[in-house]
Amino acid sequence: MGVSKTHIFSPTQNELAVVAKVLAHPARIAILEYISRQDSCICNDLVDIIGLAQPTISQHLNEIKKIGLLKGTFEGKNLCYCINQERWEELQRSFNEFFTNINRNCC
Repeated sequence: MGVSKTHIFSPTQNELAVVAKVLAHPARIAILEYISRQDSCICNDLVDIIGLAQPTISQHLNEIKKIGLLKGTFEGKNLCYCINQERWEELQRSFNEFFTNINRNCC
């Protein structure tokens, strides 16, 4: 595998690419959809809802946390997750700008 040349791209391009890569897995989309519809933090119910093993869910949650979309707190032995609303809105604006900033006169 070749060396990544991320340094030749803008910070915005690199950030969108990292976020898109995290969001490219259907389990992560399912996790985010479920968490975003809850009124309170969720903990262990993701294993039952998504249908994946607990270690797999934990790996997906860690990847989502790396891009800042989740907040977590400890409650006893469990982690409790909810959507980081500020980051969610920031990424929504970034992707909206990316997808709407096109030349509509081409082809």
